Amino acid sequence: MQVYRFSPIESEEKLFDAITHIHFECHKLCKQSLGTHLPNAGNVGVFCHYDDEYTYLTTLREELTQLSENYNQKYFRLHNPVIIPAKGDVPETTYTFLYIRQPDPYRYHVGDIDFYVEESEYKKLKETVDLQAIPNARVFPSPHLDMIEMYDPDVDVLAYISTQAMTDIVQTTKRSA
Repeated sequence: MQVYRFSPIESEEKLFDAITHIHFECHKLCKQSLGTHLPNAGNVGVFCHYDDEYTYLTTLREELTQLSENYNQKYFRLHNPVIIPAKGDVPETTYTFLYIRQPDPYRYHVGDIDFYVEESEYKKLKETVDLQAIPNARVFPSPHLDMIEMYDPDVDVLAYISTQAMTDIVQTTKRSA
């Protein structure tokens, strides 16, 4: 019995199937919570559930991305961006960074993406989230990252909202999620 939708991912094709799934499901979460789609920060995280899967995907990531001298880097720049065409009201999106998360057998999520808004809009949005006025949204519990997490128990992805400045930090900071 397969507990996780895509894991273990054992081919480049399955990786891109998972990325496509993450893309559309995260846009669904955003629309469900906010009533609209937000701009995408250009990064996608794929979550592993098995040690062998992580080994395979980090090796594949080394082929697909540029090397980095930043030892804490979480996201790696793709040699060839992943472009997912528009479908319905979901806009075309280009992913330029890839993150492969270490195995966590206790979390069922396939992956995540980050959205961003302007600083002033983010402050208002965060106040609304603090009032619990946005369904399936919460302030991400981290002292280092100021982000809003969108989730749904019936959806196997997570989506995050932050500012462009926080997006830049996330792309170079390793967080334990």
